[in-house]
Amino acid sequence: MPNLRLYVGNRNYSSWSLRPWLCLTWSGLAFDTIDVELDQPGYGQGQIADVLAVSPSGRVPALHVDDLVIWDSLAIAEWAAEAAPAAGLWPADPKARAIARAVTAEMHASFAPLRRDLPMNLRRRARAIDLPPETRADIARIDALWSDARARFGAAGPYLFGARTIADAFYAPVATRFRTYAIALSPAAAAYRDALLADDGVRAWEAAAAAQPAKPFSRSDVDNRHPDA
Repeated sequence: MPNLRLYVGNRNYSSWSLRPWLCLTWSGLAFDTIDVELDQPGYGQGQIADVLAVSPSGRVPALHVDDLVIWDSLAIAEWAAEAAPAAGLWPADPKARAIARAVTAEMHASFAPLRRDLPMNLRRRARAIDLPPETRADIARIDALWSDARARFGAAGPYLFGARTIADAFYAPVATRFRTYAIALSPAAAAYRDALLADDGVRAWEAAAAAQPAKPFSRSDVDNRHPDA
């Protein structure tokens, strides 16, 4: 069995870290989680010395599999799916699997306005105000995507494709954002958000985040976005 070490950023804020952590947790593979402080010189430029020591991109997450380093969240998720096929991290049905890959890739590559205006911040409860049109369009697209996947493929369980998959791991940080900033959703999308937030893996990550020092992130205004609820 390989020695697996997943390096992650500040758990309150690091949406990119949460995704592969969930995939590895759901896979059943044994792995160690190593926290790396991101609020230090070089943040946002891929130049944090502690991160460069474990990730060639200068960013986390990064998974060390013995002497192999995988430094992209989707690549880590794909590795977990191959290493633990019995976990079913992709749907078994070919059509559902194709759509699951599409919605995962869309999350991985898109929704920059949503990331900018509604950053992940597990501790906060705020009220999003004056969101620009492109951010509202991102919210509407995600609502429609969730509702469509649930209607077409979700009959067997509460997740996008019934059982939980990589797609759910990639949208889990979005569910936390919608809760943090009190974003209104359609009934189907709201039910899926709540199912994600109730997942044991998501709850375990949030518990670990709550156990870390609650200090403001000095190199970003993430703790000041929108008025407190």
